[in-house]
Amino acid sequence: MSQAESRPTLAQQLQGCLIRDRFSLARLASNPRQAKQFEKRKARSEAAVQARVAAKPVVHYPDILPVVGRLEDLKTAISKHQVVIVAGETGSGKTTQLPKICLELGRGVLGTIGHTQPRRVAARTVAARLAEELAVPIGEQVGFQIRFGDQTSDRTLIKVMTDGILLAETQNDRFLEQYDTLIIDEAHERSLNIDFLLGYIKRILPKRPDLKVIITSATIDLERFSKHFNDAPVIEVSGRTYPVEVRYRPMTEQAAQDEADAGLQMGILEALNEIMALERGHRSPGGVLIFLAGEREIREVALLLRKKWKVPAEILPLYARLSAKEQNRVFSPLRQTRVVLTTNVAETSLTVPGIRYVIDPGMARISRYSVTSKIQRLPIEAISRASADQRKGRCGRISDGVCFRLYSEEDFLGRPEFTTPEILRTNLAAVLLQMMKLKLGDPAKFPFIERPEQRQLSDGFQLLTELQAIDGERRLTRVGRDLADFPVDLRLARTLVEANRFSCLKEVLIVVSGLSVQDPKERPADASQKADEAHRQWRHGQSDFLDLVKLWEGFEATRQASTQGELRKFCRSQFLSYLRMRDWREIHTQLLLICREKKFRINRGESDYEQVHRALLPGYLGQVAERTDKGDYAGARNRRYHIFPASSLFKRKPKWLMAAALVETSRLFARTNCEIEPEWVESAAEHLVKRRYFEPHFDVTRGQVLCFEEVSLFGVVLVKRRQTDYSNIDPSGARDLFIQDALVMRQLVDRFKFLRKNEVLIDEIEALESKSRKRDLLVDHQRLFEFYDSALPQTVVSEIDLTEALKTDRGLGGRLSLTREFLMQRDAAISESLYPNALSVGNNALPLQYAFDPAAADDGVSIDVPISLLNQVSSEKLDWLVPGLLPEKCLALIKSLPKALRKNFVPAPEFAEKALAGLDASKGSLRAALADRLFRMTGVAIAESDFQVAGLDKHLSIQVRVVDASGKVLGSGRNLAALFQQFKARAPDRQPTHALARVGLKTWDFETLPASVTTQEGAIEIRGYPALVDQIDHVDIVVFEDVGSAERAHPQGVARLLALSLPDQRRYLQKQLPGLKALGLQYAARGDAPRLQADLIDAIFRHTLVDDQPIVRTAALFQERLEGRGQLFERGQRLVAALTEALKTATRIEILLAKLVSPPVQATRMDIDAQLQWLFRARFVTQIEAPWLLSYARYLKAIDYRLDKLPGNLARENENLAKVARFQTRLTGLSVEQRRLAGEFEWLLQEYRVSLFAQPVGTRVPISEKRLEKAWTELESALR
Repeated sequence: MSQAESRPTLAQQLQGCLIRDRFSLARLASNPRQAKQFEKRKARSEAAVQARVAAKPVVHYPDILPVVGRLEDLKTAISKHQVVIVAGETGSGKTTQLPKICLELGRGVLGTIGHTQPRRVAARTVAARLAEELAVPIGEQVGFQIRFGDQTSDRTLIKVMTDGILLAETQNDRFLEQYDTLIIDEAHERSLNIDFLLGYIKRILPKRPDLKVIITSATIDLERFSKHFNDAPVIEVSGRTYPVEVRYRPMTEQAAQDEADAGLQMGILEALNEIMALERGHRSPGGVLIFLAGEREIREVALLLRKKWKVPAEILPLYARLSAKEQNRVFSPLRQTRVVLTTNVAETSLTVPGIRYVIDPGMARISRYSVTSKIQRLPIEAISRASADQRKGRCGRISDGVCFRLYSEEDFLGRPEFTTPEILRTNLAAVLLQMMKLKLGDPAKFPFIERPEQRQLSDGFQLLTELQAIDGERRLTRVGRDLADFPVDLRLARTLVEANRFSCLKEVLIVVSGLSVQDPKERPADASQKADEAHRQWRHGQSDFLDLVKLWEGFEATRQASTQGELRKFCRSQFLSYLRMRDWREIHTQLLLICREKKFRINRGESDYEQVHRALLPGYLGQVAERTDKGDYAGARNRRYHIFPASSLFKRKPKWLMAAALVETSRLFARTNCEIEPEWVESAAEHLVKRRYFEPHFDVTRGQVLCFEEVSLFGVVLVKRRQTDYSNIDPSGARDLFIQDALVMRQLVDRFKFLRKNEVLIDEIEALESKSRKRDLLVDHQRLFEFYDSALPQTVVSEIDLTEALKTDRGLGGRLSLTREFLMQRDAAISESLYPNALSVGNNALPLQYAFDPAAADDGVSIDVPISLLNQVSSEKLDWLVPGLLPEKCLALIKSLPKALRKNFVPAPEFAEKALAGLDASKGSLRAALADRLFRMTGVAIAESDFQVAGLDKHLSIQVRVVDASGKVLGSGRNLAALFQQFKARAPDRQPTHALARVGLKTWDFETLPASVTTQEGAIEIRGYPALVDQIDHVDIVVFEDVGSAERAHPQGVARLLALSLPDQRRYLQKQLPGLKALGLQYAARGDAPRLQADLIDAIFRHTLVDDQPIVRTAALFQERLEGRGQLFERGQRLVAALTEALKTATRIEILLAKLVSPPVQATRMDIDAQLQWLFRARFVTQIEAPWLLSYARYLKAIDYRLDKLPGNLARENENLAKVARFQTRLTGLSVEQRRLAGEFEWLLQEYRVSLFAQPVGTRVPISEKRLEKAWTELESALR
């Protein structure tokens, strides 16, 4: 034998190395340059193997366990076969003894013996039991690994773990090379993890011939497991050591009528009482195992037993989330009756010692996913017969056992044989993602024990698409690879990826880890109000997700400042589960580490509401909903649901909602909700939304073709009717619409020169058609469309495009211009004399419009008449229509005659033609002229009323449209009399409006105020007269209809504006004008003193700066008047002095008048009283010009003189009184408006009084009876 032949092969060289090192060592061996490294690594691996051999404990088997009876068969099967199925009932010992058998066979040295359990509690207890039987410390030769707990080392030979841990390890150890043996325990449970693991293991077995696989199961559906692994051998071991009696105890009729929970509790109490009767025959205490659906039910039953069950017993809970210390209590020796309240964790996963009785309500929470509704439900439902038998098998281990089933035997026999495998009742997205990451190929070809339906696979892919984990070709995306790295629900993982993008990872990490555990808030039935009050402090109000953030922050602040004992006390006082809060922190830490490994950015500052919830949205796009009118929510895929009452949004009921979970109980509820905006959803679901475009139309304002867009997500309409550019959706269709509406229909006519030219031509031809009442001149719209289509560049779909095209191509405008030759289908000559364009009304030519549309109201000839000219329109003139239509109208009128008259004018067309030639327009209406002409032609008398006008076609009478000043049509009709009646109350009684009109002026901020302006109303010009109008604290510019009103208002308006422009001078006059306050006191007995003082200040401004000066209508002249403010004080002094003197005299006169009591002087007294009242009438200061006000002292002096001379001059007094009364009576007979115009005459009458009664006092102007009569005559002329 040669040296080469004697040299061992590489495989032989590596036989003594750990399996997990062999691949890397083989790669080193292939490189001669790495020889030293190879030898070094090889030696290290061999040393590790030797250390493991040395650490192997001595194996002993308890004889009492049934599995020991098949020890040799098991050893032989495991040695000869790669896969062995071990079936055994509960209590057979297979879980604890199989790892020891493998260890004795030499397994666990080159690789670890991996032993999976479906639950954490089982993994811990099995590891503890194995360590105890092998007499080794936990964490050394025997260890365990669960989520957030790893007690293993390099020396670990047997590793007990949850199946989820083994599944996670496939990501980094594709061929599971750290194991030489795998024991998949409790495979009959058929969880999703177990089914996937069994498929995965089958896939790698050909590449791992050294790997031994042992599948353990209860005696359930063994053939399926065997066939899956190519008819692997099945070894069955016996289970129970004592018989178990089954007693069916269906709930009583009364209990059935109670609520479900109450009925269950009553059934448990009755069964426990029966058990206590059975226990009297036993010397040692026995345990009772009660199966319940969940933690809440366990707490409630425990509370019930402690309150109502009067038996000294140890009541212990058992479920996966309990701490190891609390779980281990169920394994301690029994010293008294023990009642263990458990979930289905004790159904197969672990054996509770000392159990003599089982109480089985026959219910469990079983997760079910609906492909149709996309909801993962967790209903409490009846268990299968196989599960019931598993529960029964938990007793009878120490003596004869009794299983109480709280349902009937008929119910049991009617149940399904097996529980539906989880893989057939869950969403497969996470499995599919894992398979894609591991590149396991087509899921439909993956060797599942029970292959999922195609619709389940499709649904899983659909969720991955929704989460953007895969692309359209089902290839893993970068997001998908990130999702696969997070050990949480895929939806939650998706939010973490998005939170990195939105820089809000700090908050979302809290939310995600919080949603990964059960709600830590506890709400005991006997303290629900206190719990609600305690939890209220963490309510955000707008988002249940941010409730979690607030709770976390509150807990963390307390944790960092407290001992563990204090923290537990805090949790109890705040109704929080310390264990769940601890789990929350552990998951948060794990996720935080993963994020840091992935280089995600953890924000330090606070994120706002929008950031956080936009990050959460991609994970829950299928759970977005809009509030309906009924108050519930319409969600994806036609689901309707309500906000869960415990949500902080229950009363708020926002318009848009996102839910983390949909839970179906009495009805479908949305739990853990937040308020969102539909725009956020549209952005997040860009890859999922469906867009529907409808109602394309041309928008004149924007100059482009738009349409409405509807955006929906899984049937939820996010955007109902949003305008969008149609050219981005259908460029060809948008161009056609642009041509049709913008060019053919000329909607852009005012924006393009060529279109304006085209419209002029088209309007001319359409007008000819309307006049001739024939639609045969203008080419149709199709021809116009084809013309523009051929000339317009293909890229033009909007006004902007057309503008750019016209700039680029200078000749395009010419090519788009129509010609008369193209537009006219035939020649036509229509005389304007026959079809005039206007009708004369007064001095105005009112335009006529022609329309040819028999179905339209405006068919025929129409005239627009401003309402101000309506009374000037003659119905007789309208009856003549237009010359071009007279032949048709005359013929129609003749045909409308009653038959007795009509027969005299046959043939009617000839009579109409002859009559038309001799019509006399002076007869008035056309009917009158036609009747007269026919009478002259035939001698047959016809009355105008014989013509039945109502039966004529409407185009044979003119339609009158009454319009307002803006041209708006107020009413229309062909009966002018009816229009007169309709609008007679709306005669033009208004102030003309003009652009000059303004309000609120406090300074002259314009250039010129013209004396008159004109406004256009229909076809006429209306003249107006602008003036400033005093409004006390400001001035308005009002355009008056008559010049008189403007002339009266303007001076006072100017005076007010001057005063407003000189506020300092006004204040100075008010405070410093001598005698002003004294004057007010003197006037107080007569009227409003403050009012008099204010009016006096106004009068000073008007007298000084306005009266007897040119009218102010320019800014320059106004400024010039302001310069005269220096005269205000001096004028004011004069006026105050004059009025003060007048008031003093008036007071003295009133004293004298009071003494005139004899009858002969009563006429004088009454006359003077009336004169005083007129002089000192209300607000007299504002109404009187300066010269007359300054004359007040003289007028009062004259009255005083008159009274002084009265005693010896009575005859002359009466004579003069009569002269005055003659003129005074004339004034009294005038109207208020006329009296206002008679102001100058009234002052002349006052001067006349002075000349008659106190001539020595003197008059201001020459006055006599003759002069006064002349003034009266002039006044009368003005008043006419």
